[in-house]
Amino acid sequence: MDTSSSSHTGYCPVGPDSLTQIKRQQTNPARWNGTHWPDFAAALRAAGVELLETLAACGAFATDAGGTAYGMPHGVVIARDAQQIAALLKTGQQFGVPVTVRGGGLTTEGESVAFGGVLLDMTGMSHVVKVDAKTLTVRTQTGIFWHSLAEELRRDGLDYLSAPLNLTSTVGGSLNVGGIDVNSPRLGCSADQAVALQVVTPTGEIIECSETENAAQFQRAILGYGQFCVITEVTLKIRRYTPVRMQYFYYSSLRTAVEDLQMLDHDDASDYSGILTMMDTAVNLLVAFDSDEREAAFNSRWKSRLRGHGELGFALRALPYFLVRPWKWAEAVYLLRRKNLLFPEFRRPEYVRNGLMQDRTVVFSRAVWKYWGSRQMVIPDLATSTEKFIAAVERGNAVCRKYFPYYTLYCVGIKLRDDHKPHYELSCIPPDASGWAYGCEFEPMMDRVYSRDHLQSFKNEIYDIGVDLGASYYRFGGMMKGYIRRALGDEVVDRHLAMKRKADPAMILNRNVVF
Repeated sequence: MDTSSSSHTGYCPVGPDSLTQIKRQQTNPARWNGTHWPDFAAALRAAGVELLETLAACGAFATDAGGTAYGMPHGVVIARDAQQIAALLKTGQQFGVPVTVRGGGLTTEGESVAFGGVLLDMTGMSHVVKVDAKTLTVRTQTGIFWHSLAEELRRDGLDYLSAPLNLTSTVGGSLNVGGIDVNSPRLGCSADQAVALQVVTPTGEIIECSETENAAQFQRAILGYGQFCVITEVTLKIRRYTPVRMQYFYYSSLRTAVEDLQMLDHDDASDYSGILTMMDTAVNLLVAFDSDEREAAFNSRWKSRLRGHGELGFALRALPYFLVRPWKWAEAVYLLRRKNLLFPEFRRPEYVRNGLMQDRTVVFSRAVWKYWGSRQMVIPDLATSTEKFIAAVERGNAVCRKYFPYYTLYCVGIKLRDDHKPHYELSCIPPDASGWAYGCEFEPMMDRVYSRDHLQSFKNEIYDIGVDLGASYYRFGGMMKGYIRRALGDEVVDRHLAMKRKADPAMILNRNVVF
């Protein structure tokens, strides 16, 4: 068997002797063969760049948050500044050595795993450069975690606008893929908050870019999946800090909950909104407010229109359902146990006082990472227009039911920019969306270790829904790389592949993730 190619015959670069002849739509790339590595390493060190080649340094990056893809770099570079990264990329182009960029490592399909070559760890660049309270902007290095940026801003009574729900991701990683929060229905994704960037191109050129300066580079950097540059600094829009008051509404119908969510978003009825579920049995629509005035308006105009119930009302309605269905009692016990574990995280007295959540950054990060993470994590997603979203969620939910006994869905809207400027074509924003796009993440609750192929089959069925509906995805790359052409078509992909080859002649930057 030819093990030099990761074809569809079943070859697995992690275990070459395993899973032979099992057809797979996509797997991670074969390990880079190390050609010219000694010469590259010598040239890099001569340029003053520290290169770590120990087993301990390389092994620290062997997998990502997904825990299903494993690979080892030949060496690791800890990011220090743009000049150092420029030297790394210039040397990589000279010797054809691939460079994989990693932030928080929260990818789930191996996108931030280096299958040979250099792993560039961006968390070495984690300093806030300047906070400007007058213009409400912050300049920061992009290797900083969102929770660290929030801590810096809070010292001046300020806050970020929109960030990922899991704030253990880095700012730079979010700019590359979008970054979706429960205030995205009102403020857009994290990438929309970027005013200006400092980037290093694949050939080592350091460029400042924005909507008005080097605009083409700016557009391909934002939501560009790290294909056209390494983002080293960003100027972000920020706002004044406010505590948050939360309200929760519970549903037994996904369709009804999504309809209510979209109504609230389109009427601008709340400052935050989103859906978190315990399977499709207990669907939680959360809404939150930055001010008493906004909450009072919601209570008088929209609250009575919602078809969800309070926690007690929902429990009283769910009890008869389970009493007459003894075969579902195990599910009921699971739901109750998960409620008792999860709900206190949103009400911890050190973060919630007088009904106000003082630090949603900490609350959501703790809850998301503590109760959704496990040894394995797969989070296939779909992003659609408003009109297609209910169908996408219901069909994806049926796939979750098929593959796993327990799972959760995270649904949220994304307010699109009012300037009507196009997003990068390979981004998570579906091309037919207008006003809002909607995304849903489908995440199994891993009660056991599943085979790689079981997980891949699950993801393929979710991705197939996206192809059928003409949707997009939060992420492209890793094990879903094979879906890019099916989802976007050859014309779009080939056009951007030509851009990639022009910008990255040796095709070294985050190779085999998208192109």
